Amino acid sequence: MNKRPGRGGGFTLIEILVALAVIATAVAAVVAAVSAFVSNAGYLRERTLAHWVVMNKVAELQVSGDWPAAGTLTGESLMANHAWTWEVKITTTDDPDVRRLDVTAYADARRDNALADAVAYLGKPAPPGS
Repeated sequence: MNKRPGRGGGFTLIEILVALAVIATAVAAVVAAVSAFVSNAGYLRERTLAHWVVMNKVAELQVSGDWPAAGTLTGESLMANHAWTWEVKITTTDDPDVRRLDVTAYADARRDNALADAVAYLGKPAPPGS
């Protein structure tokens, strides 16, 4: 063993700084990954709730027994302590007994960013007593 006199067996300052830089880079990468995961989880939660709003509106229109005219309906629904804005575009189809429903849900009243949408069809209700 060739040891120089006066030198101990510890790490140099440069070695410690390099090790700290590697650890800091790894910690920053972990923090960024966790942040992205949390952000994505929140976004997916909002999309899921918006989808439920859309499906609830479709079900409501299907069971109401009404025959809506072509046009646009808008309104709000409360889901998970949040007021969601929805829009239903009702259009006619080639079959006069069927309406097309384009239902969209938004997180706020500005309606600038749709979080969920669906297309459904509504059949004309049978007359009473048939």
